[in-house]
Amino acid sequence: MTTAQTVLAAVLFLVFLPLSLAKIAAVGVMRRAAAHLGMSPGLYRVIGALELAGAVGLLLGLASAPVGVAAATGLTLLMAAAAVVHLRHGDPPVRALPAAVLALAAAAYAGAAVAAR
Repeated sequence: MTTAQTVLAAVLFLVFLPLSLAKIAAVGVMRRAAAHLGMSPGLYRVIGALELAGAVGLLLGLASAPVGVAAATGLTLLMAAAAVVHLRHGDPPVRALPAAVLALAAAAYAGAAVAAR
């Protein structure tokens, strides 16, 4: 594991941890976001649980590269889907940008972890 991969895993973990916990807890802003996107709070909780699993998987990936690659791949797919959902619901592209950036960062982690093997 390179220093860059370790830093990227830590940064992604620190970004996804509070976001996933807020979705799971269904805090007000997350309930409003779910409603805006036409999702039930239950579905948003599932998404939060998947994000949390991915974030923890990134940290575990520091010890086991295949786990980190799987976690990063899952987060990449989740965030790419989030960007698409925002655009399909008529949000301006700037609303989809955070999800797209997180998808690219997770993909970069996965790519670096695969290349390091």
